[in-house]
Amino acid sequence: MATALKAVTFDFWDTIVKDDSDEAIRAERGLRSKYDERRYLIWEALDRHQETSLDDVVLAFNVADAAFITAWKGYAVTWTLEERIAMILKGMDRSLPDGEFTDLAEAIGRMEGDIPPNLMPGAAEAIAELATRYKLCIVSDTFVTPGTHLRRALENHGLKQYFSGFAYSDEVGHSKPHRSMFDEAARQLGTEFAEMVHIGDRDQNDVKGPHALGMKAVLYTGSRDNDKASTTADAICETHADLPTIVDALAG
Repeated sequence: MATALKAVTFDFWDTIVKDDSDEAIRAERGLRSKYDERRYLIWEALDRHQETSLDDVVLAFNVADAAFITAWKGYAVTWTLEERIAMILKGMDRSLPDGEFTDLAEAIGRMEGDIPPNLMPGAAEAIAELATRYKLCIVSDTFVTPGTHLRRALENHGLKQYFSGFAYSDEVGHSKPHRSMFDEAARQLGTEFAEMVHIGDRDQNDVKGPHALGMKAVLYTGSRDNDKASTTADAICETHADLPTIVDALAG
């Protein structure tokens, strides 16, 4: 007999929000792009103590980014933002006083919390409806912005209240499809894997990862449909308006 579904877990990027859609908002406000602002903030912090080349900061940041991506994609490991900044400074043979380092990490980390990316169409309505029948949890990788500020992004969109748990890779230490991400979600929700369905846009991370643990999985293609033809998902969702019906059908 099939186990009843009790919980729905969501990827964040390109599932609930459109990645980098905040860049247009930043441009309208006359702000630097996130790429440029992150590097400028480090340059500014270092240049206060000793004349520093912005080009050197950009190079060190890009090298640290490449190392992060290798660990993230190759080994399903996520470094914290503080670890990444420390790597950038070490690469430049520089350091900052503890208080300034903390302030720098906060300034870089809060950007997508202050100006959150746009919601995918219908995401708010689907989440609100699903929350009336299921426990909800975020299971999402982080790239630069830590989970603390991604919670703020959800709060700014009026959605944080619907979630009973949050498994962000910088807090868990691993990224999807590592099972510890889904272990943490199950722990926070108090559910078994067989009682959970995951929604996400990438087959390897959001379908094969959950399937390996006995979860159900829905591939969301409203933002990217690269994996649509080859996915092993239990269902494909092209628009959030259909998501509650899809989840209810999987729940039987």
